[in-house]
Amino acid sequence: MTSSPNPLPNLDSLLAAAVPAADRVLELARAGVAALVIEDDKISSAAIEREQRAVHGLSWFATYTEALRQIARYADRMIGDGGFGEMEALLCQIGAGEYLSQMFTGIPMSQTEIARPQDLGIDPGDLAGCMNEAATSLIMSGNTSKTRARLAALITASDGADMYGDAGLNDTLEAFRSEMRRFANEKVLPEAHEWHLKNDYIPLEIIAQLSELGVFGLTIPEEYGGLGMGKESMCVVSEELSRGYIGVGSLGTRSEIAAELILGGGTNEQKQKWLPKIASGEILPTAVFTEPNTGSDLASLKTRAVRDGDVYRITGNKTWITHAARADVMTLLVRTGDGDSGYRGLSMFLAEKPRGDDADPFPINGMSGSEIEVLGYRGMKEYEIGFDGFEVKAENLLGGIEGAGFKQLMQTFESARIQTAARAIGVAQSAMDLGLRYANERIQFGKPIAEFPRVADKIVMMAAEIMMVRQLTYFAAREKDQDRRCDLEAGMAKLLAARIAWSSADNALQIHGGNGFALEYPISRVLCDARILNIFEGAAEIQAQVIARRLLEKGN
Repeated sequence: MTSSPNPLPNLDSLLAAAVPAADRVLELARAGVAALVIEDDKISSAAIEREQRAVHGLSWFATYTEALRQIARYADRMIGDGGFGEMEALLCQIGAGEYLSQMFTGIPMSQTEIARPQDLGIDPGDLAGCMNEAATSLIMSGNTSKTRARLAALITASDGADMYGDAGLNDTLEAFRSEMRRFANEKVLPEAHEWHLKNDYIPLEIIAQLSELGVFGLTIPEEYGGLGMGKESMCVVSEELSRGYIGVGSLGTRSEIAAELILGGGTNEQKQKWLPKIASGEILPTAVFTEPNTGSDLASLKTRAVRDGDVYRITGNKTWITHAARADVMTLLVRTGDGDSGYRGLSMFLAEKPRGDDADPFPINGMSGSEIEVLGYRGMKEYEIGFDGFEVKAENLLGGIEGAGFKQLMQTFESARIQTAARAIGVAQSAMDLGLRYANERIQFGKPIAEFPRVADKIVMMAAEIMMVRQLTYFAAREKDQDRRCDLEAGMAKLLAARIAWSSADNALQIHGGNGFALEYPISRVLCDARILNIFEGAAEIQAQVIARRLLEKGN
């Protein structure tokens, strides 16, 4: 690798000064899209659908702007703490230089869909007026072949270090990260690929050990037997466990969702009964929301609950239910109102069930189901479920109130999307680890392929983008910990992290060449696991739609 100059001088000032340039581009994008979709001072749903590409492009411009703002704040904090070394600086300037450049030329929403400024109604002359000296410097000098080569040399010299750039966490969270990483490295990574290939359940011993580590009660208040930590700790745990295997990293997701539902909408009795059991890992919850042919359209849910004395009887069908057979309780979203009641007719239940196994997944009357075979995201198994008069105690209606289910569920979306972003970061980091290791070990034409620029560039851009989205995700978590509304930031983190997980896995497999296509190589698993992240917890298109509507409402 060739050497290069030190990172750009006064980088923290450059990063901070470049953010207003991104803000100005975003304002032009917001105004341009608003002109396309606002009619008579109201957002037109028909226009939103007609101009979907521009609308979703606005979400990506906003996401990049927030990522740039957070990487600038990260650099400022790290300099103040004395932890801003050469690797951290290069990660920041390469990531920022690339994202700024894309904002002025076009942002990839997917491999074939580029959100270009002109598509969002931005005039080229106005766009040019957004550029300032700091943005120009980062675009021209931040992400060059020399800076990428230097960062590649630093990464390679780190000899498989667990982190590529200081994440900027406090000592408590760093200690937690180390503990989770050690567990993943020792207990998960050596077995994960075999679990995947055999479509095996994650062993119950692993689940028991996670319980002992406090994973299931991480954010549950201490009064209910949890650790009482914040969402930022949840990010750290989800990221490190998912780096080992996304199935293990996702085990805590259902517990997090169930606990959030109960904390936000449950009665005192429900909190006292369920939260300690969730925190200890005594019971495993699963989320039962999605139905065939509804997807994200929750207002169209048809599964019904009818009161019959001291029980409700559930009838209908659910699909894509993770860890359904092994779960002890379902957070079950059903309709208690009439068929035209939309969101207002939905109610949430804490539906108890016995654990099943592959031979008899649902050993209880009124409930049946079959496994959905999947490419990746294995270890917990996915199911279709049918309910036919399945009984749920009336006392297990969440909050004791009919018709509150959708509102209760919405209160969990911020946390769920932050956690999904963290899982995606872990998958992206896993892909980078595998790609880097292979690139260092694979000898072609007399040298490791890591020394070829296009291989090194792939690794460098993985590292830079992971750092960008990590800081965006941690920011969203901190906002949540401060009880501030963060649905925008959480959605942005999830949107960007999912794309980065997929691109990292795809590029890491490319580094492996033909071997990456062989099932024996773990990168084949990571590629399959990465693909789901753009779909669940809100598909990328739905996520972009939600973000854009919020942006347009704020600006109108």
